[in-house]
Amino acid sequence: MRKIFLFNMITLDGFFEGPNQDISWHNVDDEFNEFAIDQLNEVDTLLFGRVTYQGMASYWPTEFAISDDPIVAGLMNSLSKIVF
Repeated sequence: MRKIFLFNMITLDGFFEGPNQDISWHNVDDEFNEFAIDQLNEVDTLLFGRVTYQGMASYWPTEFAISDDPIVAGLMNSLSKIVF
């Protein structure tokens, strides 16, 4: 049986995003990046909602994403994805 891991960024008061899908409050620092890489190395498939997938698909294959964060970009671009 396969497992599902939830990797979710949410504010303490329960918000996933701000107005107009603003996620500028996400704190992506070295500690977060290490955690993300560890998580991505443990899975073989990513499960996304449509809107989140569209945001990811428009960012991770870009030259900026690949040069800014090559490890995460490589994993995000190579892992299988299911979009619902």
